[in-house]
Amino acid sequence: MAPIAGETPAPGPDRQGSEMGGRMKTLIEAKHLSLNYGSKAALQDLSFTIPAGRVVGLLGHNGAGKTTLMKALVGLKRPAGELTVLGRDPHARRNELLTELCYIPDVAVLPRWARVSELITLMSGLQPRFSADRARQLLKRTSVTEQDKVKHLSKGMVTQLHLALVAAIDAKLMILDEPTLGLDVMSRKSFYEMLIDEWCDGERSVLISTHQVEEVESLLSDVMMLDEGRLVLNISLEEMDSRFVALSHDPEAADAVAAGHPLLRYRLQGRHTALFDGAPPETISHLGQRVRPSLVDLFMALTRKPEIQGREL
Repeated sequence: MAPIAGETPAPGPDRQGSEMGGRMKTLIEAKHLSLNYGSKAALQDLSFTIPAGRVVGLLGHNGAGKTTLMKALVGLKRPAGELTVLGRDPHARRNELLTELCYIPDVAVLPRWARVSELITLMSGLQPRFSADRARQLLKRTSVTEQDKVKHLSKGMVTQLHLALVAAIDAKLMILDEPTLGLDVMSRKSFYEMLIDEWCDGERSVLISTHQVEEVESLLSDVMMLDEGRLVLNISLEEMDSRFVALSHDPEAADAVAAGHPLLRYRLQGRHTALFDGAPPETISHLGQRVRPSLVDLFMALTRKPEIQGREL
């Protein structure tokens, strides 16, 4: 499926991060990134920028290229094209980059034998920008104590511990790959609350990959969608709200609305609904009521297989 949106436009004044000389400070800049695993294209000609002060959701089905892109950003993969992260080539200057970047991969583990106090000591020795005092302060938001051993903690508690440790690093960018995978709803809520309250300050940025689209939509300033390695959408939430329109209509108008070639036809609270890129055609706009499409609706519209695009669910 061909991309329908290019680079993210400048955000509105209420969502702007830090500025340098009147220009938004760029933390990530990618131009024409491509990477193959054998004959399979994992990333296909990706170009985007991420400024300071943003919370960016990276969405895509399994195998869409999300983890490959995140590994490229932290120097674990070397794609073709041009890539700078915090002003550095992430592969050539990875050790230097990791002093200013936090990364939690989807398979992150903490040593089960260690006590929390030992992990704090270990981090103090390994990461020059880590603050033990800050980590202890963040742990007060959780039920984890310094005397606990990792092996005695629940999965949700381990995830909160991991966030407390990385959020105690004085970094500019945090990259999270499915950080709440497998957690219950309360653990996920606690994780995101700590992330937003304790780390996002308008200067630093977060890139977060997740399948819990509904839960993170209210936290995001921007969204990037990948489909089979291609960037099919890169947009701020403000522009998304003004650009995409859904039309809720009666069943009798279904054929006429379908003739307007919507991106997706679905049901919303039991009513027939059609999603359009832009305003619905004038010939059908009077047949229903405009409603705001959710990020989930848009994700379904842009990443479903071509043979089922436009079908009504």
